[in-house]
Amino acid sequence: MKDFLKSIPHNFRPEEQAFLAKAFAFAQKAHEGQKRKNGEDYITHPVGAAIILGQIFPDIDALAATLLHDVPEDTGLPLEKLKKEFGQDVADLVDGVTQLGHVRLKNSTDKFYVENLRKLFIATSQDVRVILIKLADRLHNMRTIGFIPPEKRKKVAKETLEIYAPIAGRLGIGSWKDELEDLSFEIVYPKDFLQTKKILEDELHSRSEGMKEMQKKLSTALHLEGIKYEEITGRVKRLYSLFNKLKKYEGDVKKIYDIIALRVITKSTADCYAALGIIHKHFQPVPGRIKDFIATPKPNGYQSIHTTVFDNEGGVFEIQIRTDLMHEEAERGIAAHWFYTEEGKQSSPRSLEAPWIKELRSWQEEITNPDEYLESLKIDFFRDRIFVFTPKGDIKDLPVGATVIDFAFAVHSDLGYFMMGAKVNGKMAKITDTLNQGDVVEIIKSKKPVTISHDWLKAAKTSNARGKVRHYINEHSKGIIQRVKELKLQDFSLPKFFRKK
Repeated sequence: MKDFLKSIPHNFRPEEQAFLAKAFAFAQKAHEGQKRKNGEDYITHPVGAAIILGQIFPDIDALAATLLHDVPEDTGLPLEKLKKEFGQDVADLVDGVTQLGHVRLKNSTDKFYVENLRKLFIATSQDVRVILIKLADRLHNMRTIGFIPPEKRKKVAKETLEIYAPIAGRLGIGSWKDELEDLSFEIVYPKDFLQTKKILEDELHSRSEGMKEMQKKLSTALHLEGIKYEEITGRVKRLYSLFNKLKKYEGDVKKIYDIIALRVITKSTADCYAALGIIHKHFQPVPGRIKDFIATPKPNGYQSIHTTVFDNEGGVFEIQIRTDLMHEEAERGIAAHWFYTEEGKQSSPRSLEAPWIKELRSWQEEITNPDEYLESLKIDFFRDRIFVFTPKGDIKDLPVGATVIDFAFAVHSDLGYFMMGAKVNGKMAKITDTLNQGDVVEIIKSKKPVTISHDWLKAAKTSNARGKVRHYINEHSKGIIQRVKELKLQDFSLPKFFRKK
């Protein structure tokens, strides 16, 4: 038990230590005699998962629930017993994880696939701690996956790569996402894994000396100009991320500048921008390669400034600049907010909620068609995102491939219904045009509601816009049918009616 507490970077109060010790002992006794596939006592799994969770989110109830998460399912002890011993909150979390344990995401052709996805995301939207526990559980299982049969191993790894790693990414937990991806990548695509690993090793060999020299030059420049910073570190690109980049650039590794990147960790946001100015003063920036994720954070909350520069020998390097808090959030994601206090008060774990979780909850109940639900998840949840601006500078977060129609309905539903045209970056555009990162979009409004056609439905990508368009079409279809019925009753000539119209 002492080793368990020592492994979690948090100072627990005596009563918290006692609570966790009680949960530890309870789980140990409940799983007594049970073994894992590798021959270890089963208790090593919930303890391992709790240690993983504790690295980013040492919430007492969540940690206790992680220690106890397999008790009802694997030992037959009723949930009521856990409620009596550890309280309603812990029991609810264990129950949530147990329910997720029944979710099997074999493949998209499985008849229960979409319904299981729905259960998974309902759990996420209700209490994000449930999915944090599930992710920690999955990460520990992936670390020890070598002992299960190859066929099952591949299924679990594929599910992890397609579902759980993207969820970790959406929650902003970069460390979990990266490890889940790489562990799964090796199992699902073993040949690609080995090829990518060889490319990375070769590039590290050829670039590492230049990177060390660049690190010295960068440190000297910042000291010379009086810029305060915490540290400068190197970051090596993860294998699955590199694999996807290689696909994007058709295998040309020379076009990938961030295989090794330098990170400058500063004390404040102001220091980030000051450091950027000094870096560009001393090193020639590569045009078009500056990304300011501090001013416009990614949907998962990621903040940093990325710039690519030439060194004096013609080498190209990516430099990432962020504060220590931004760095912490990049690793811990949504759970990082639990660590920081506002006016001396620590935020409640239940308040951990990214904007996309609220959005997820809003259309959970709206979409009933399974195919549409799956398509909405693929677009709204798993696809990469872009930032698009209103003329006033407000930011709208949309999936890659989104159109002007999606933007209009994202601003306000009325704007979509009154949209007669649009300008993108000051030039007239079609409302079906695809938007790009950084576009400034101005919607041209009509004084009266416009007529919306099925073409809008084809062009709209987000569930929000498609739902609004479909609602309009359905409502107006009802109106036409009703009018036709009335005309029949009045013995009007239908051809004459449609000709007049």
